[in-house]
Amino acid sequence: MSTNWQFEAEAKKALDIEKKEEKAAPPEPLERKKTPNAEIPKIVENGKKLLEHLKKQVPSSLFSVDKEQFIGHTLLPKVSDQHKLILRNLINTFLEEMRRLGASDIDLGGMGSQKKVWFRIHGDKKPLEILGNYEITEFDILIQSILLASQLEDLYERRNVDFSYTFSSSERQLYRNRANVAFDLNALSLNMRAIETRARRFDQYGFHPHVAKNLHLKYTKEGLILVTGITGSGKSTTLDAIVELNNQTVPAHVIIIASPVEFVHTPKRCIIRHREVGRDTTSFKQGTIEALRQDPDIIIIGEMRDPDTIMSALEVADSGHKVFSTLHTSSAVESIDRIIAEVPTTEQDRIRNRLADVLRVVMSQKLVQTIAGDRVMAKEVMVMTPSIRAAIKNNNVNEIYQMISEGHQWGMNTIEQDLARLYFERRITKETAINYANNKRRMQQLLKMA
Repeated sequence: MSTNWQFEAEAKKALDIEKKEEKAAPPEPLERKKTPNAEIPKIVENGKKLLEHLKKQVPSSLFSVDKEQFIGHTLLPKVSDQHKLILRNLINTFLEEMRRLGASDIDLGGMGSQKKVWFRIHGDKKPLEILGNYEITEFDILIQSILLASQLEDLYERRNVDFSYTFSSSERQLYRNRANVAFDLNALSLNMRAIETRARRFDQYGFHPHVAKNLHLKYTKEGLILVTGITGSGKSTTLDAIVELNNQTVPAHVIIIASPVEFVHTPKRCIIRHREVGRDTTSFKQGTIEALRQDPDIIIIGEMRDPDTIMSALEVADSGHKVFSTLHTSSAVESIDRIIAEVPTTEQDRIRNRLADVLRVVMSQKLVQTIAGDRVMAKEVMVMTPSIRAAIKNNNVNEIYQMISEGHQWGMNTIEQDLARLYFERRITKETAINYANNKRRMQQLLKMA
């Protein structure tokens, strides 16, 4: 049996690798610079003039998809390479400012943006005046200018398209972004989320050694591990840190199925395959089935968003593989209920038993506003024990919350206990702790007990 000191030695080895990489890393990343690019006014002016010129060529009689198809099929193909470069330079300047400000997201386009470019900074949406004001059609042209022909057709047909976008900053550093374009009152809106340039260090999460062993291929070769939370809670970042821990410490084969692929891992001790839904495979379910024929040790399923994907994940974990995935749920109990509820009533007993057998860890996380103005992670951790397994099989899921709150020796804690910890460390306010709690009554009890 592996001991805690053996795991800690392995983790220390991984951290030593990270520190060596940090010494050889490029200069301080762009997002930490305090002053904006001095070329912004000129770039904005040139882009605005071109967009105004192109807008005049869009017939005022066209609306919705007809207008967007005219822009994509007729207008943009006639734009010169030089003018396309001006448009690309404008959108890249927006994204460079997003990095400089430390923003997580950028939003633009449609009536809702009020002609402005918006950023989410430490949880708050804010427009940036220096980037200019744009008419709805101007934003439509700008958004479509960064899409591939196949992506344009998906957009026209489905009224929505997901993709990844990579650009090179003025300092020649490559940045990746997760992007979504959708229709908004017959116009286009764009959201991009910044993807970190390097994976977060695993030790920053402060996981209990028993939890960490469950995430490490060296100690557990199979089972299902879930990272859950609302959109923007850092699920992908957590998965990337787990992948890097294994990448640096064990020789293995990791297959990542994502929509879209966000952080691209550099293989170290592992072979790492990145498969994007819609480009490299047709769906999460299909990618999961295909992965079984590729000799994997670890399979990362970006999201269990439908019953078919959930069933595939359970089957793969049951076949003896280590599977990681995400759900949009805020607690371990809700995650278990969600999975079981996704199948017909006649199948629920069978799925309940299978889930109890394959589930190993559920981590539910939230990014919480701190007193200092930034954000910090609060997390709930459930580790499978015989008592929790029995509660799932016997349909007594409501008993699991208490088991988590009393499972400190296994590294378990409820989200309320973690919020209380952050409050006692004077990192968040009492009001914030209560607002982010799932069980507000229990949260108030914990605060009063102190």
